Amino acid sequence: MTKSCLICEKSSVMGGKRKLLRGHYNPTKWERKYPNLQWATLPSGERVKLCTRCIKRGKHLEHVQ
Repeated sequence: MTKSCLICEKSSVMGGKRKLLRGHYNPTKWERKYPNLQWATLPSGERVKLCTRCIKRGKHLEHVQ
């Protein structure tokens, strides 16, 4: 199972900030941010992982494979 939305292809991104301490940057502040994926049922009866943004907008009801 992929960690991305089936409809909008939203997937993980690297994000973070560089903490400055006494003139040196700490490179360990980077972390991977994952989208909020939930199980949803398509009209065909198939269960897939979709992001909550697509579920709220009802795009899974229009989606045809």
